[in-house]
Amino acid sequence: MVICFVEYRILPEHEQQYRAWMTGRSADPGGFKLYEGTDQPLLFVEVWEAGSEEAAEAIKKERCSERSSWRIMSDWIPGGAAKLHAWTFRPAL
Repeated sequence: MVICFVEYRILPEHEQQYRAWMTGRSADPGGFKLYEGTDQPLLFVEVWEAGSEEAAEAIKKERCSERSSWRIMSDWIPGGAAKLHAWTFRPAL
């Protein structure tokens, strides 16, 4: 199993809009788990599980694409799309 992490901060004035929008997104089958920082409120991490590095890279590409349906979030992130970070991890052991 490979994991794609997507990390970003949400502007306080967009918090309610973000949470409502993400509630609909997280209900999709094959989706992700969403976490919020306990020490840094409004810092979020999405954890996507994938069966291969290629599948994880496809998730990463979709999340970061300018044509993605996720792109609306860029308006809610301080600094825009440049401040949305995505990484792919594979098991180390």
